[in-house]
Amino acid sequence: MHHALVPSDRVERVHVYGRDGAKLGSIERLMLEKLSGTVAYAVIKTGGVLSTHHHYPVKWSALRYDPVRQAYEVEATLEDLQAGPCEIDGDEFDWGDRSQSYTHPNYWAV
Repeated sequence: MHHALVPSDRVERVHVYGRDGAKLGSIERLMLEKLSGTVAYAVIKTGGVLSTHHHYPVKWSALRYDPVRQAYEVEATLEDLQAGPCEIDGDEFDWGDRSQSYTHPNYWAV
């Protein structure tokens, strides 16, 4: 049975693929608007097992779920993500601060 709602713990760690079909990474966390309760964006974790992980924000509305692949897809590539905000493992990044805008349309909107 398919449901329209999904618990957040089932979204975390789900793979994300770019428009070129390449695996970008997986969803690390969801960022929620405190007042409305809606998902603003997902933080995508990239990197391999032994490499440093990078974390990128992607607007929730830009992600599309593919039930066949059981993964999310986005109209972006790794190069697109790398052109915007990023946190590297161990960095202190304020994921709640969306005051800076970025040129790629799949980043958060101000």
